[in-house]
Amino acid sequence: MKGPEHIETGRLVLRTPTAADAEAVYTRYSGDTEVTKYIGWPRHQSIEQTKAFLAFSEAEWNRWPAGPYLIERQGNRKLLGGTGLAFETPTVAATGYVLARDAWGHGYATEALAAVVVVARDLGVRRLYALCHPNHPASIHVLEKCGFVLEDRLAVFADFPNLGSGQREECLRYVSWQTAAARTKT
Repeated sequence: MKGPEHIETGRLVLRTPTAADAEAVYTRYSGDTEVTKYIGWPRHQSIEQTKAFLAFSEAEWNRWPAGPYLIERQGNRKLLGGTGLAFETPTVAATGYVLARDAWGHGYATEALAAVVVVARDLGVRRLYALCHPNHPASIHVLEKCGFVLEDRLAVFADFPNLGSGQREECLRYVSWQTAAARTKT
């Protein structure tokens, strides 16, 4: 079973990325120092890196039931950011989100993540999790609004390459409420 390549929510369109999106992705968020501060992948230094990400996205969609989505505003189709699923196994996936600066504070991340949680559930994902830097309260708020619960504080766990420390840092692991509920029953 494959996930939908196009999802509409109340205000958003989530869709699979294409190679033609490279310039918009790079300019809107992947090359922005402030936007990528707490992201687990290095800020793109060139549009070539964004093109490589888009090729990776296509490969993920070919390999797994779903992959990365771009987030656009309905109506004008303005690119707002990205989200999606990163599968580890057919039943275990990670999720996350990144939004352009002018899209912060409008509830778009919450709306997009809620849609991704539905996709994960419909695809039979039993463990959906997200990693978050402890100094990123806006992201923590989005996760909690979407029913994710803090599972663990992981010391010296994740590389946040855009913080510039060069060290693995503490990370929070959140799991979807569905995953947490399923684990407590076993």
